[in-house]
Amino acid sequence: MAAAQELQVQKKRDLEVQKKRELETKEEKTVPARIFLPITDIYEASDALTVILEMPGVEKGNVSVQVEDGALKVEGRLELGKYQGLVPLYTEYNVGHYSRSFRLSSKIDQSKISAEMKDGVLFLTLPKVEEARARTIKVS
Repeated sequence: MAAAQELQVQKKRDLEVQKKRELETKEEKTVPARIFLPITDIYEASDALTVILEMPGVEKGNVSVQVEDGALKVEGRLELGKYQGLVPLYTEYNVGHYSRSFRLSSKIDQSKISAEMKDGVLFLTLPKVEEARARTIKVS
């Protein structure tokens, strides 16, 4: 019974509309645009983590993925020029760039991280190092 209730609560959370959160930073910005946290899902498999970031309006050429000092930093920049002069009649989200960073564990093989952008969604694959992968030990 409790498992069924937990499943219903999880389904309700999945269906809720996510509010676009602005990045809170202590640094001063030199770009006159708002920066938002992309909505992100992270999935774990035995051999890798998959990170999915939603960055609507961002083109593949305007995405930067960097690994430095054990941190993965993702930035997506919009072409703000195409929004200039537009007077919105109705809006559901604000226009701005995207930025998010993640501290990587030692279980991630940083040299093999890959990225693919499709329709405003960035898919990152973070392979685990060989030692961190789940494996079955044969008993003799």
